[in-house]
Amino acid sequence: MKKKDSGPRPATVRIHREPIELYKILKLGNLVQSGGEAKSAVTGGLVRLNGAVETRKGKKVVAGDTIEFEKNRIRVILD
Repeated sequence: MKKKDSGPRPATVRIHREPIELYKILKLGNLVQSGGEAKSAVTGGLVRLNGAVETRKGKKVVAGDTIEFEKNRIRVILD
């Protein structure tokens, strides 16, 4: 039996403490150019957190969470 291919492995973003706001992860992961762009993407419903659309820019993210934006997927790791 073949394993279902879930696509490429997500990139990782290392954080030094948790929790951290969702919009900051987009910036740390270089998925956006500015904090304003990150906030707009989140409030516009363009970001998924652990598979569900998340519109709260201040939503707290912890190690192990997965964020999807456009065609990018990142996993948060505590350093």
